[in-house]
Amino acid sequence: MLTVTSVNVNGLRAAAKKGFVEWLAGTSADVLCLQEVRAEPGQLPEEVRAPEGWHVVHAPAAAKGRAGVSLYTRREPDRVRIGFGSEEFDSTGRYVEADLPGVTVASLYLPSGEVGTERQDEKVRFMDEFLTYLKGLRERAAADGREVVVCGDWNIAHQEADLKNWRANRKSSGFLPEEREWLGRVLDPEDGGYVDVVRALHPDTEGPYTWWSYRGRAFENNSGWRIDLQVSTPGLAGKAVKGLVERAATHGERWSDHAPVTVAYEL
Repeated sequence: MLTVTSVNVNGLRAAAKKGFVEWLAGTSADVLCLQEVRAEPGQLPEEVRAPEGWHVVHAPAAAKGRAGVSLYTRREPDRVRIGFGSEEFDSTGRYVEADLPGVTVASLYLPSGEVGTERQDEKVRFMDEFLTYLKGLRERAAADGREVVVCGDWNIAHQEADLKNWRANRKSSGFLPEEREWLGRVLDPEDGGYVDVVRALHPDTEGPYTWWSYRGRAFENNSGWRIDLQVSTPGLAGKAVKGLVERAATHGERWSDHAPVTVAYEL
């Protein structure tokens, strides 16, 4: 069994003070993918920078206080790669991958974007480059007899079932037609060739949502978005036996505005 958990921590230093440390001590995950760490390794407390029993790779952004992804694995990876060969994005703390026996696991923080701004243009450029990389990664892995799972905050809700207020968000970044079409290409067997693992396990479910705004009563009303995904090659997706969102019991117990997404793969 390989259990993989992914979560946007919304600032790891803040999350560590609000319950992440206790959650980490209790998780049974074999691999943990973090996004939006927003800290240099030296700024992190020891219990999250290099916790006992974990091998950790941090990939902070060159811009201080921005983005940042990390990978925690119970066993030492055979190989680690930071970035995906992009001149523009490899120093922005948005992608790290590690090779474990038979599987490559990656942590992704796709840009969030904002309609009508340079941030949206940046998101589009990232998506264009990243899809090309994903296809190559799948092909290389297949040639080596390996599977791939890319976990993270994809910042796109693919279908209407992936966000509560989809009608009001049709012109919002994260649910734009062109973004949804791009994610559809990632998940097209004839194009990107990947599988949205949690959706495959729960095909007829609203959500399960993974992010809720801190504004209003979004969490209490479960008015959320499903933007945190585990996207894998078909062979690995077929071995997924359980996929769940570790939603906090109450608003006060949240240590991020996102919830961990956990999938158990029976290898």
